[in-house]
Amino acid sequence: AGKRVLVRCYHGLGDTIQFIRYTALLKTVAAEVIVWVQPSLIPLLRGVSGIDRLLPLHDGVPDVEYDVDVELGELPYVFRTTLESIPAKVPYIFVEPARLESNGRLRVGLIWESGDWDNRRSVPFAHVRRLSEVAGVEWHILQREPVRAGWDGKLGGISGGNNPLDDARVMRALDLVISVDTMTAHLSGALGQKTWTLLPFDSDWRWMRERNDSPWYPTMRLFRQPQPGDWATVAAQVAQALAQWAAD
Repeated sequence: AGKRVLVRCYHGLGDTIQFIRYTALLKTVAAEVIVWVQPSLIPLLRGVSGIDRLLPLHDGVPDVEYDVDVELGELPYVFRTTLESIPAKVPYIFVEPARLESNGRLRVGLIWESGDWDNRRSVPFAHVRRLSEVAGVEWHILQREPVRAGWDGKLGGISGGNNPLDDARVMRALDLVISVDTMTAHLSGALGQKTWTLLPFDSDWRWMRERNDSPWYPTMRLFRQPQPGDWATVAAQVAQALAQWAAD
């Protein structure tokens, strides 16, 4: 209370995007909130409530005076968060939407591969290709390095994948974002966009168990593997849900 607080963002980009919402709560008690954050996220977070200063994260120590420091992921504990008290109001990240031409079809963004450190989260492109069978959809590829990730030029054109701010602007112009468990799912949820997240059977703690929604992101729907490695069932469920939405 009444202190200059340094918030350290030491984990992944998705973790930062998920928990940066806590700076608004922190600012209600702190004199100043300084966020030491991954440089690629600085343009994206400039409008987040509660942040007084953004500093680029680097090795070593920050060049700033502060009274107390805290890891960003510790803030849910600091505020004794329960399921009922999660600060879940979205959007809490704000960007202007990109200008995309409209042809009357649903505009859907797609990300099917996560980081290399956990390949169980990635969906082979052969499974997501079947989504091209759904009529009335205009696909936008937001995958980083899409060709390396299996994209064969089908299922839409490349609309993003360069940096988080550009991805966010494209997402804001879409009707839906379909993503595996990676930074883009958190970004779409933080923007308040309609988001479908594809999860492996043994998913990360933050997605909990046996539920198809997320208390962290009110606009998100979860599609889970019924058994380890079964992406075919997930792809079929997504295709069915998308076809129904497009028909409606």
